[in-house]
Amino acid sequence: MILPIVAYGDPVLRTMATPITKEYPNLDGLISNMFETMYNAYGVGLAAPQIGLPIRLFVIDTSPFSEDEGLSEDEKNSLKDFKKVFINAKITKEEGDEWAFNEGCLSIPDVREDVFRQPKLTIEYVDENFEKHVEQYEGLIARVIQHEYDHIDGILFTDKLSAFKKRLLKGKLTNISKGKINVDYRMRFPDQKKKR
Repeated sequence: MILPIVAYGDPVLRTMATPITKEYPNLDGLISNMFETMYNAYGVGLAAPQIGLPIRLFVIDTSPFSEDEGLSEDEKNSLKDFKKVFINAKITKEEGDEWAFNEGCLSIPDVREDVFRQPKLTIEYVDENFEKHVEQYEGLIARVIQHEYDHIDGILFTDKLSAFKKRLLKGKLTNISKGKINVDYRMRFPDQKKKR
């Protein structure tokens, strides 16, 4: 089932999400719906707060990035096969010199900006079967994880922009929160409790 994606301005996007247990109601169905919602909106990641649930869950499928011509075959292959569910994730280490990449967000449509992040991370999480993992990632996969991880901590990519960039985007962000934007996927807007 395709769920509406919560738009910028909704308080749930600013909430520190809470951990869940394997008894969380209909977790398999929720994960399936999140992937379906993400694919419908042409996203590569989706966090539970973006569908209105303040829980520590996000899903990622980086396969669309594997089409990028500027990548090596190894990078393309690692992106093509990366599809994961992260539950109760905790980034324990980030390292390396920050690098810029143009990011966007399904909750903030039509806004893309360069964001600086460190290239390598170590993350602890449990998967959909509640099996524990401790893994290291780098490059684009690390960046997608960092972006989605920020969502479960109530942080948006726009928070990482300069004060000047934030001022330039203020009007656009206000319009998004009021639903004054055309999107080709379902959204829920905080100021106009309407669905598309």
